Amino acid sequence: PLHLAASSRWPHAADGGLTLKSWTRPRRVVAKAEVLVDRDNPRFVVTSLPIEEVSTERLYCELYCARGDMENRIKEQQLGLFADRTSARRMRTNQLRLWFSTLACVVIDEVRRIGLVGTDYVRATAITVRARLFKIGALVRVSCRRIKLSISQAFPLQSLFATALTRLAPEYPLRGNR
Repeated sequence: PLHLAASSRWPHAADGGLTLKSWTRPRRVVAKAEVLVDRDNPRFVVTSLPIEEVSTERLYCELYCARGDMENRIKEQQLGLFADRTSARRMRTNQLRLWFSTLACVVIDEVRRIGLVGTDYVRATAITVRARLFKIGALVRVSCRRIKLSISQAFPLQSLFATALTRLAPEYPLRGNR
């Protein structure tokens, strides 16, 4: 028997107890049917989690979609932050490259989480944040008391850059400014 999930986000979701005889234990099949403008978009999740523990919508939205989101973050790190460049002959070199890529991923995530909250870029990919906010031409002057960035007047995202820096500064104060 199928049980439809009542929700505006899920107009056609069903939870059924269909299992194959070859399976070692009962499985639960959750189906989400979505009709888009140009095509159908069916999704199926097979699980051994009982319906009493995890509702249909929670299983799909919080567990299945979170897994897909994590896969997207891994792909984003590989493609946008060059985590797939491990062609060096020495293991230590490849490991260092992965560390740098992971550090870049953490920095970009913090910039999105703190600096870009409330902007159009809060959900931007790492590739977009890197291209729009990090790969910019600027004159950097370092003195014993401060680091000064001079950005071109033609830079279109000056206000967004300034907003992100202003929001990040209290969270990550420089040494001596605590």
